[in-house]
Amino acid sequence: MQLKNFDYVLVTVLFFIGTSSRGVLYYQQLVDLNGEGFMNLNILYEDAHVIVCYKPAGVPTQTARLGEQDMVSLLKNYLKGGYVAVVHRLDQPVEGVLVFAKTPFAAKELNKSMQMDNFGKYYKAVLWGIPKESKAILEDYLVKNGLTNTSRVCAPSEKDAKKAVLSYEVTAIGKDGEKDISLIKVKLKTGRHHQIRVQMANIGCPIWGDSKYNTAMIQDRRFRQIALCAYKLEFIHPKTKKMMTFEIEPQGEGFQKF
Repeated sequence: MQLKNFDYVLVTVLFFIGTSSRGVLYYQQLVDLNGEGFMNLNILYEDAHVIVCYKPAGVPTQTARLGEQDMVSLLKNYLKGGYVAVVHRLDQPVEGVLVFAKTPFAAKELNKSMQMDNFGKYYKAVLWGIPKESKAILEDYLVKNGLTNTSRVCAPSEKDAKKAVLSYEVTAIGKDGEKDISLIKVKLKTGRHHQIRVQMANIGCPIWGDSKYNTAMIQDRRFRQIALCAYKLEFIHPKTKKMMTFEIEPQGEGFQKF
């Protein structure tokens, strides 16, 4: 079916799951009738103050590029132009759980909570290799190169260096052809640019599918979705002050090897 004089026509389909004391639970699908493959919007939770959703790999949290879909524009469309504030971000290639504020009050409280280290950010990743230590805390200093949009480990004294801390644990070991790979869980203590990607590459175990920091994947030149997922998010609700926890299973190709 082709429709004239429209870039796209959007139809919203709601699949009702149920209700709970925490709000309405449903899955929302956005369909482009022009066949352009408009992105699905997967809402995990919503109330008057916050909206929690799944960000697919390849979709930016927010972008200034005209015509490019991002999570903010999709949510504003769903909310019919309502207030949407970014609280935290995920790199464009990374999939996972994000929370957005629906009111200025919620945005202020969530940002305050994050500054007080009351956000729990948990990731799963597939590594190209097996870390020497099955469980460890990594502390490094990173510096960002804005021209190349990359970061690297540096000396603490280097200009613009920022401390980066995470903990990881290996949960499974496998194979990709002849190459050893491993599945890890990560908890972020800090939120630096490309932090997990840089720190894991620095110990000799870059992330599977990473086209910036995994030299084997760069040389291969075949597109692969990076095997990094923000699978669990914890935060204190801005109004009720209750701890909220949301968890998903990674969908990327690399995770299918486990």
